[in-house]
Amino acid sequence: MGDVALAVRQVRYTNRSFWRNPASAFFTFAFPLMFLVIFTALFGNDTIRVFGEEINTSTFYVSAIAAFSIITATYTNIAIGVSFTRDQGVLKRVRGTPLPAWAYLFGRIAHAILVAFLLVIIVAAFGAAFYHAKIPTRTLPAYILTIVVGAASFAALGLAVTAVIPNADAAPPVVNASILPLLFLSDIFIPIQNPHAWYVTLAKIFPVYHFSQAMKAAYFSPVGNGVRGNDLLVIGIWGVAGAVLAARFFSWEPRR
Repeated sequence: MGDVALAVRQVRYTNRSFWRNPASAFFTFAFPLMFLVIFTALFGNDTIRVFGEEINTSTFYVSAIAAFSIITATYTNIAIGVSFTRDQGVLKRVRGTPLPAWAYLFGRIAHAILVAFLLVIIVAAFGAAFYHAKIPTRTLPAYILTIVVGAASFAALGLAVTAVIPNADAAPPVVNASILPLLFLSDIFIPIQNPHAWYVTLAKIFPVYHFSQAMKAAYFSPVGNGVRGNDLLVIGIWGVAGAVLAARFFSWEPRR
């Protein structure tokens, strides 16, 4: 069997393993919906302006939580999951099998991107059903492009950050410390009221802010095709940097 066929089969195995842990699968999909309900309950009665259009805050959070779902499915889950499999010796054993190392990682990344797409569909359907949020049919190609670029880039960054995680027990705090502050600063958990504030300038350095803007443009843009080229470029640069760092510093051996 060729390497490509082995990689495709690894995606199936990873997917099967994911669904064989129903508790983990349930919370993977329930967590974003929980945030959507909480934030819309707290802020959903206000209106905000997004790309020149007045929208309900509840509608804003449908796009914001979709972006959060993708980041969670790729960056967070890959960084924590790979750290645990590394410390359990799974990665070391994989390298002793005929399966190419890249095929194993491809299976993890491809599965994470598939989960991200499914999460976006669930969040969008939930928002349309309960908050009358529109589905971005006119800008759907831009929306799909943004999801693919964002998911691939955050997956690469998730692999890269494993290089600074000393052990599996440290994985959740390290990963959450690196992403949670940015979620609050980057127009995801809390809408940005002052685009010239110092924290917005800080947030623009990182890919979370640009992903948030690209997702909202593809969701709400009243004119144009919804593609935010500059934001996608920044996200892509971060993704390439993550892939380079992962290739250089990724460890298959347990950290002891």
